[in-house]
Amino acid sequence: MKDLRETALAVKAASAELGLLGTEKRNAALAAIADALMAHEADILAANELDLADGRANGMSESMLDRLALTSARIEGMAEGVRQLIALPDPVGEVVEEFTRPNGLRIRKVRVPLGVIGMIYEARPNVTVDTAAIALKTGNGILLRGSASALRSNLALASAMRGALKSAGVPENALAVVEDTAHESVDRMLRMNDCVDVIIPRGGAGLIRRVLETATVPVLETGVGNCHVYLDESANYGMAEAIVVNAKTQRPSVCNAMETLLVNSVWATAHLAKLLAKLHMLGVTIHGDAQVRAVDKLAVPAGEEDWASEYLAPELAVKVVDSLEEAMAHIARYGTKHTEAIVTEDVENARIFLHTVDAAAVNYNASTRFTDGFEFGFGAEMGISTQKLHARGPLGLKEMTSYKYMVFGNGQVRA
Repeated sequence: MKDLRETALAVKAASAELGLLGTEKRNAALAAIADALMAHEADILAANELDLADGRANGMSESMLDRLALTSARIEGMAEGVRQLIALPDPVGEVVEEFTRPNGLRIRKVRVPLGVIGMIYEARPNVTVDTAAIALKTGNGILLRGSASALRSNLALASAMRGALKSAGVPENALAVVEDTAHESVDRMLRMNDCVDVIIPRGGAGLIRRVLETATVPVLETGVGNCHVYLDESANYGMAEAIVVNAKTQRPSVCNAMETLLVNSVWATAHLAKLLAKLHMLGVTIHGDAQVRAVDKLAVPAGEEDWASEYLAPELAVKVVDSLEEAMAHIARYGTKHTEAIVTEDVENARIFLHTVDAAAVNYNASTRFTDGFEFGFGAEMGISTQKLHARGPLGLKEMTSYKYMVFGNGQVRA
């Protein structure tokens, strides 16, 4: 096991080499990674099964086990995400702006890599591949610190990717996994200002809070997803049911799954009982207010903690509201600025919702489940940023760059 600082310095040195490689070379490395993931599928799944066995023995929740689990389909999906990145434009070297000053100086604003990205995340081995691929495409080194519960999976994935980099003539140390799973290793990473240029935490509220409170390295914050769907008075029932079912049940353990359903009281009178019966049939536990429980005898009482909960499980808080304004006020109080959705046939209400609700993604007649890099056409993502600087929403290629000013002269000096 290498010392953390030794590992970080190796990534830093490799990132300097990586930044000089052209798009063609970096794309060739990504193609090699996609192929390597498929070629090493058996080894990756075997390592993942050991992590899953430990997780079950240690009482890991079903939602966390789902996040930890890899399958042939998920590995294929990761490889496809990497291949999508190859087809996307390389932002590195893009001239964002160019102008000439009266003294003849030509000033060019150019996109450049961030440098070394420190990724701190929980039991999501797919993050190992998605984030490494984005970092490599944009000329960044990446230091990956996952959770102890996914260490075998992460090491198997990293081994396949590092081998692919070597075969493609790219420095394999451009990506590395931190094998030290002690909490102190996270704190050390957060203060490595001379080795790490930015920290991206991806996980629950506790992890993100700890990173923000401890880091001296700049942090690009990703957030938890207490996502809402609001069914307006004019919502079409068929559309509403399809969106609600998809947002809650398609994959409950992810951050863009719906956690609270807000229902206009007029719509609720006509349709709520039917919709909740459908959700019960699909195995969803309903936490409802008094009006919800009046039409759904299976619902359990919802308390203050339910409105603020990111369940990451087949559980749903449901509240009846009297107006669009009340729905938006509820979202403003309890939302985490991730993804919020309205289902309505009223164009004006949709316009008000889209322009008023403060979130990274605001959806009109669409499921919350689309807020990720793959669905946005970014190939993959570093996470979903719920902050406003320097990037917001799915963190793709451009968000992993900064810029520098290149100044061209012919002997100018300042008077």
